[in-house]
Amino acid sequence: QVQLVESGGGLVQPGGSLRLSCAASGSIGSINSMGWYRQAPGKERELVAVIISGGSTNYADSVKGRFTLSRDNGKNTVYLQMNSLKPEDTAVYYCYSRLYTPVYSSLRSFWGQGTQVTVSS
Repeated sequence: QVQLVESGGGLVQPGGSLRLSCAASGSIGSINSMGWYRQAPGKERELVAVIISGGSTNYADSVKGRFTLSRDNGKNTVYLQMNSLKPEDTAVYYCYSRLYTPVYSSLRSFWGQGTQVTVSS
């Protein structure tokens, strides 16, 4: 099977920074895309940032210029550097990956368990 393990959430003051990590492990053939979504209370889950296999990265307009998504292909890991955090960034952040797994011989989508990010003074 495939697991996405997240780390790095927590409480930070407005204007502060946090770095989230997500490592994919298990039966992985190749990763098509990998990134982060978030869900605030009472709101729908939304895309934060995702990196595609070719190397291009898409960001939500609300985080452009503040968040940076990077990857370490050798470790099947992505990192989300979040700077200039705002209270409206408070949410549960979920790692996401669409990848080929030999278990199903097809592309499948996987989610992490979520990590809480709280921006508050």
